Amino acid sequence: MTEKTAETKVEQAQNAALDLAKLSDDERREGLLSIADAIDERHEEILDANEKDVAAGQRMLEEGEYSQALVDRLKLSESKLESITEMVRSVADQADPLEKTLAARRLDEGLELYKVAVPIGVVGTVFESRPDALVQIAALSLKSGNAVILKGGSEASHSNRVLYEIIREATADLPDGWAQLIEAREDVDALLEMDDSIDLLMPRGSSAFVQYVQDNTSIPVLGHTEGICHVYVDDAADLEMAADVAYDAKVQYPAVCNAVETLLVHEDVAEEFLPGMVERYEDAGVELRGGDGVREVVTMDAATEGDWSTEYGDLVLSVKLVDSLDAAIDHVTTYGSKHTESIVTEDDDRASRFMRSLDSASVFHNASTRFADGYRFGLGAEVGISTGKIHARGPVGLEGLTTYKYHLEGDGHLVATYAGEDATPFRHEEMAADWTPGERSDE
Repeated sequence: MTEKTAETKVEQAQNAALDLAKLSDDERREGLLSIADAIDERHEEILDANEKDVAAGQRMLEEGEYSQALVDRLKLSESKLESITEMVRSVADQADPLEKTLAARRLDEGLELYKVAVPIGVVGTVFESRPDALVQIAALSLKSGNAVILKGGSEASHSNRVLYEIIREATADLPDGWAQLIEAREDVDALLEMDDSIDLLMPRGSSAFVQYVQDNTSIPVLGHTEGICHVYVDDAADLEMAADVAYDAKVQYPAVCNAVETLLVHEDVAEEFLPGMVERYEDAGVELRGGDGVREVVTMDAATEGDWSTEYGDLVLSVKLVDSLDAAIDHVTTYGSKHTESIVTEDDDRASRFMRSLDSASVFHNASTRFADGYRFGLGAEVGISTGKIHARGPVGLEGLTTYKYHLEGDGHLVATYAGEDATPFRHEEMAADWTPGERSDE
C-alpha cells in the first residue's frame, strides 16, 4: 500500500471534519468509550512498544543527547495507562461542548439571533515526547467534533504508532480519517503551508519551536511553550503550609511545565523557613541554586542570571530572596513565561494584589502550581496550556477547541423593513433561550 502524503491525510481529515461535526454527543461519547476499552485490552502491546522508545531514549541520555526529564516523560506503565483510560472516560462524560447557545437575542418579533458553539474544524498538533499526549489530544478533539492531525516526536514513535492504531480501530464506525498520524519531520513544514485546510495549529514544545511555527505559517497558532513557574512565600505565610506547597510544586513531578522552577522567599522569614525547606529538598535529590541573600542563610550553589529564566524540567530549583510583595511581582513579571504562579500567604489583600498584578494564565493562592492541569481543573483533559491571550488561556480543554456561528430564525423578514424614514425599529432584547431549528422563544 502506498504511503499517504501529509497533504492527502489533511484532505481526508478536512472531509471527515464536516461529518464529525454532525454527529450527536452520544455517538462521539461512544467512540471515546471504545477507545478507553481498547487501550485497557492492549496494555501489553502498548508497553512493549513503549519499552523500545524508552530503551532508545536511555541510549540517547547516555550519549548526552537527551535529558533525564525527557526520558521520564517517555515512560508508560500499567498505572499510567490506567490514568490514560480514566482521562478518556472523563472526557467522554463531560457536557457536550457543541450546539450550546452562548447568547440569544430577539431582533424583532419572530426574528431571533442565536450564537451557537461549533467545532473549529481541522486541528493540527505537534507535541513532545509524552505518548499520553497523543491520546489526550485525540480524545478532546473527538469530543469537540474536530478532526485532528497528530505529529508526535520521533523519540516516542513506537508508542505513538500503537496508540494511534488503537484509536483508529476503536473508532472505525466514525467518519474515516477524523484522526491522522504524521511522522516525518518535513511533514511539519508541509502542514504550515496548508492554511486553506487546517484551521488551528497547536505546537507543544520549546519557545523557539513555537516561535518557528508562528513565523512560518498564516494558520492561527495556539502555542504551548515553557513553564517558568514561581512560588512566592510571603512573610505572612503559614510556613508549614508554604513548605508543603513548595515541595509539591517541585518534587511531585518535576518533568512537566507546571512544576515550579523558582522559589521566591520574603527575606523576613528566610532564616526560619529556608533551613528546613532546603533539607527537605536535598533529601528528595533536588539541586538548589540560590541568589546572594539565600546563600547567606543556607549553603547551595550560586544561581546565575540565566537560572531565573530557565525551565529545568528536572529536580533543579532556583531560590531567591525578595524584600517585598512588589519585588516578588517584579521578578515574576521580568523572568516568568506567563504560565502559572502561586503565592503562599495568610494575608488575603496581598494574595489579591499578587493575583491581580500578574499577567500569567493561572495564578494561585495557597496551592501548588501543579494544579494547572486540564484534568485537575475539571476539563476532562487538555491539549496543552496556552500562555497567550487570544482564543484560549491556561489549560485548553473542550471549550478551547470550539468556536461559534450565528443562527438567525426569521419568518420572511426583510432588511428593507428596517431601513428608510418609516423603518421599523429593532427590539434587540436579550433572551434566555436555546436554539432549535425552526423554533422561536415563547418569551
